Amino acid sequence: MVIVTGGAGFIGSAMVWKLNQLGEREIIIVDELGVDEKWKNLTGLNFIDYYNKDDFMEMILNETLPFEFDTMIHMGACSSTTEKNADYLFDNNVRYSQELAKYCMTHRMRFIYASSAATYGDGADGYSDDEKKMFNLRPLNMYGYSKQLFDLWLYKTGVLEEVVGLKFFNVYGPNEYHKEDMRSVIHKSFQQINLSGEVKLFKSYNPNYKDGEQLRDFIYVKDVVDVISFFVEHKDNFGIYNVGTGKARTWNDLVISVFNSMNTPVNIKYIDMPEHLKEKYQYFTQADMSKLRRAGYQKEFYSLEAGIDDYVKNYLIQNKYLDSK
Repeated sequence: MVIVTGGAGFIGSAMVWKLNQLGEREIIIVDELGVDEKWKNLTGLNFIDYYNKDDFMEMILNETLPFEFDTMIHMGACSSTTEKNADYLFDNNVRYSQELAKYCMTHRMRFIYASSAATYGDGADGYSDDEKKMFNLRPLNMYGYSKQLFDLWLYKTGVLEEVVGLKFFNVYGPNEYHKEDMRSVIHKSFQQINLSGEVKLFKSYNPNYKDGEQLRDFIYVKDVVDVISFFVEHKDNFGIYNVGTGKARTWNDLVISVFNSMNTPVNIKYIDMPEHLKEKYQYFTQADMSKLRRAGYQKEFYSLEAGIDDYVKNYLIQNKYLDSK
């Protein structure tokens, strides 16, 4: 039995899809569906049952879960990098995660959770996933800080070597459609091209980077769930790991790939960045992937062009979700 919290969300639902591809059907999904269209991510997936997050937490706290499980994949969190309610982020991303981790540790269940590359801040201290360097990191937003607080709590309580934390970089792919402003630039670009034939990108305010030449490590969601599956299977690996490609690419590269996949002439317009983002903007991110490779993960990652081509042609153009049938 596998529990996937946030199982109706972007990466969570993709993980359920991956488990289905591997023949796994005994899956419990935990989430909070709300009023958006996140529920559509579930329609093509195979799982046993769904529990509301609050009901699930009550059962965790009261030790009244009506089932046993082997692994919890904790993807449930507020993933908005612009969320300003610090108390909400602390309760949702720190306290909630702490209770789930304690339950899994007490009952000797495998606990795999989503950290974030947002913990690295502006990258001044690099992008190494060496746990001993965590104390030097200075996130640029409260979302990143909430993820950092949970990472540090695990380290300080001495259980980090009993769990697996995954620092996701810029993830894109099918089933992100409900995320509104937190959708990838690929999805936003696809919509912009359909509407106007052009894509708008932020100008650069750093003299070391030309407009559109800011660099990020973009990773396809199918690679992400392959990495998570690796840790589900290899139960002797623990600690925090980066999940990126290890190859930074420019926003121009990304958008040009979307235009090419749509067989449309390239037309990019550079616009002013909102003032509130300028001090929190990351100009360069690139995952150090050596630790994951040392752990035994050998599969090659999608190139940016290959990932975007699959996403655009097989999902966006066809208006499709990940489907296990």
